[in-house]
Amino acid sequence: MNEADFGYKPNHKKRNYRPLVIWLTIIIDGLVVVLSGLPPVEGFDLFDVHILPMLNAIFNSFTFVFLLLALIFIMKKNIIWHKRFIYSAFVTTALFLISYVSYHYLSGDTSFGGEGIIRPIYFFILITHIVLAAVIVPLALASITRAWNMDVPRHRKIARWTMPLWLYVSLTGVIVYLMIRPYY
Repeated sequence: MNEADFGYKPNHKKRNYRPLVIWLTIIIDGLVVVLSGLPPVEGFDLFDVHILPMLNAIFNSFTFVFLLLALIFIMKKNIIWHKRFIYSAFVTTALFLISYVSYHYLSGDTSFGGEGIIRPIYFFILITHIVLAAVIVPLALASITRAWNMDVPRHRKIARWTMPLWLYVSLTGVIVYLMIRPYY
């Protein structure tokens, strides 16, 4: 596979997406950090906000499936379907982020009530999920902007890290939900 396979044109004008990647990373990760320190909104009763964590898990599930399909199609050298599933993963991740931020703004955090061996397992999964979720933001954005610039070698280089980490984050998001679900 070479640059022509990605639709590369020799006179393709490359854009500097680095400021966009930096600003979106600061905004997205910063918003999540700020929300974790705020008290929940009092008296919100337009709908039951406890449906949002289930939506988060659904969006994460779709992201995981879309990423797997994108990986399968790129391994088969089908660039068109690879792009379609990557874009789909970005959409479901954005929907997840909206739902996640809304839930934590309206409801706050939920404490895990499990005991015994399941407790350290849950916290290991949760902590690795949180840390890697913050890391995946700039990685995913850098991966897609390198693809937009037709910078195939650099896209491949970062995508080798982005894909497995993003798969892990989306899968562990579902696992965390299933583990904490009884305590909502």
